[in-house]
Amino acid sequence: MRHVRPLAALAGLLAAALAASPAAAQKIENPIAVFSGLDKITGRIISFEAAIDETVQFGSLQLTARVCYTRPPTESPNTTSFIEVDELSLDGALSRTFTGWIYANSPGLNAIEHPVYDIWLVDCRTMAQAQAQAALEAETGPDRQGTLAEHPLPPPRPPL
Repeated sequence: MRHVRPLAALAGLLAAALAASPAAAQKIENPIAVFSGLDKITGRIISFEAAIDETVQFGSLQLTARVCYTRPPTESPNTTSFIEVDELSLDGALSRTFTGWIYANSPGLNAIEHPVYDIWLVDCRTMAQAQAQAALEAETGPDRQGTLAEHPLPPPRPPL
């Protein structure tokens, strides 16, 4: 019985330490990923959105966002997305150029390395945020950079 008291005290200390440690931040899953893309030939930067599991085309690249996570406003920002990027060749064949996680606060950490295009994650949006942005653009017009639909990129150039 003599050893029970120190074990009970140790268990109490352990429970108090666990209760005092910060809880892991919950990921918020969002239905829309927001990207910016740079065409290195023309120097144009275009913002575009991709719904989760929807494939969008940026130049000769086809990007599919599989998930887009943010954290609650009370936590430090950490916006991440798992994406797949395929390149469409002139003969119509697709080849995978990137698969992995990208981070909005560290765009160079897992960059999409392509000789003509750069793509980076900007943010994730909920449907309500996307609708609010669409309503704002309907009132004020699109942002200065434009959208992919308004300024389509030229077709890919053949290799030299």
